[in-house]
Amino acid sequence: VQLQASGGGLVQAGGSLRLSCTVSGSGFSINYMAWYRQTPQNQRDMVAQIINDGSANYADSVKGRFTISRDNAKNTVYLQMNSLQSEDTGLYYCAVDIRSLILYNTRTYWGQGTEVTVSS
Repeated sequence: VQLQASGGGLVQAGGSLRLSCTVSGSGFSINYMAWYRQTPQNQRDMVAQIINDGSANYADSVKGRFTISRDNAKNTVYLQMNSLQSEDTGLYYCAVDIRSLILYNTRTYWGQGTEVTVSS
């Protein structure tokens, strides 16, 4: 199983970006998919999460501005980020909770970080 994230970049405050993360491989099913942001203290804080039934949870700081969605056919999760603020700057990671249909275990896989920089 591999995760490939993309979509970061430099944007002015008030602008928008869309992050994507695609899961490749075989013999698995996906539970939840999420985006995290790394803090200056090197912690990863959850930004948004979406589970199998399509319900989503958001960090308070992004509610009303960010939207998480998933395309199950493509094993891809998206994060649409609107009205970006300088506080949104950071390294964003996708995380996918995967159940192996071969090993019968569940673990979380992380994509490589994608940098988002919002200039004020």
